[in-house]
Amino acid sequence: MQEEGNLLVSVIMPAYNSEEYIGQAMESVFAQEGSFSVELIVINDASSDRTKEIVEEFGNRHGAAGESGAEDSPIRFRFLYIENPRNLGVAESRNIGIRRAAGKYIAFLDADDWWSPDKLQKQLALMEEKDAALCGTGRELMNPDGTRRNKKIGIPLEITYGMLLRTNSIPCSSVLAKTQVVREFYMCHDELHEDYILWLRIVQKHGKAYGIDEPLLKSRLSEGGKSRNKLKSAKMHYGVYRYLGFGWLESCYYFAQYAWNGIKKYV
Repeated sequence: MQEEGNLLVSVIMPAYNSEEYIGQAMESVFAQEGSFSVELIVINDASSDRTKEIVEEFGNRHGAAGESGAEDSPIRFRFLYIENPRNLGVAESRNIGIRRAAGKYIAFLDADDWWSPDKLQKQLALMEEKDAALCGTGRELMNPDGTRRNKKIGIPLEITYGMLLRTNSIPCSSVLAKTQVVREFYMCHDELHEDYILWLRIVQKHGKAYGIDEPLLKSRLSEGGKSRNKLKSAKMHYGVYRYLGFGWLESCYYFAQYAWNGIKKYV
């Protein structure tokens, strides 16, 4: 088992017109507690607002410290900023980050969400203990202005492929996964739930995922999120089953399970 102090986690953060929220997201990565090292990779997907300026300001404050020290020394924090020449979408933006990641583990964080300071530390301990391929956490739903909605959504402690087919219980911004496993599949199909497809493929091949049932992710219900439009989200979810090769009858069966679990989740 690798010592925690030698572990590097690459945090992949796609950003598109995220000037309002990305500062809080980045600071929550910088504030992670523990002796491991963190690499934050921000991929600006051709934003037209002040996202670039805000990210560069963050890099000027925190990024330089991460480039110091010998290559074989632990690096507590380092920062990498990438600009897409044109808008490529969230899936390909994450894939760019996946290709550039230097860490043993990859974590995903959307630019409008943020983490509790002990989020990665708790996940790393569990991942190393279980030799797990994928781990998620519970989440607390937040209003667009960052205030609490007094709603927390848990996660099972163990998640099998059959369980995951019935409901996507793993929020993207909560995920920590082995880099080598993520690189077996990458993300695809922005028009569907690209993260859900990836989790299903990983769990199908590598066995169950693990969950930490604590709201370590603060999930902002921003107005532009794909999941806010429930009808569109439902069509995308059904499309995942069809993309994975299920017939219409089997797809309808799993979709009915998903819909019922979705109702229970948010009421």
